[in-house]
Amino acid sequence: MDTAAALTPRSQRKPKGEGHARRAEILAAAERIFVEHGYEGATIRKIADEVGLSSTALYMHFAEKGEILHEICRQAFATLMAANEDILAQPGEPEARLRRMLRAYIAFGFANPNAYRLAYMTRPVELREGAQSAARELGHELFRSFEKVVESAADADRLKGGAAVTAQALWAGAHGLVSLMITKPYFDWEAPELLVDTLIDGLFAGLLKP
Repeated sequence: MDTAAALTPRSQRKPKGEGHARRAEILAAAERIFVEHGYEGATIRKIADEVGLSSTALYMHFAEKGEILHEICRQAFATLMAANEDILAQPGEPEARLRRMLRAYIAFGFANPNAYRLAYMTRPVELREGAQSAARELGHELFRSFEKVVESAADADRLKGGAAVTAQALWAGAHGLVSLMITKPYFDWEAPELLVDTLIDGLFAGLLKP
């Protein structure tokens, strides 16, 4: 461990000229603080102290904490949308694309638990203060890109039920696994890869024709 770094106060002001990555630092710190303290318990001062800025300097990047929350959620949806677009750009049958999309969604949640919580597991106050607007802007577009692939599976007569309910059931199943595993880390979970395989195989067996 770097002793000097450990002894450096977290709130030490950083010199000018390091601002190229400051916005990303603010967002990363805010993710942790929003999850640890709750949206209402988080303050601009706490976030600023975490990244070694004055509150005044932080306001140069974000006008208020609702704007920070909105940007965290926007980036989460944008990252997931980019993953879907990459999958859609590759050749493959609808079922294979659906599997890859579900895996990408789950992998994002495991790799970014704080951003996932804020984007998908918010209370009414967080919804009002940024998460809901981001969901309306990009979340619907993200789900629609997934739903279109489900519709293509319906066109190929691969579904047991309707496309809309199948898309929602698949998404809800993936969300349930991610949300439980990131909020209940103390549970004696099986290996994540095994759980993901078992979940997706089970969902497909129940919702798609053999």
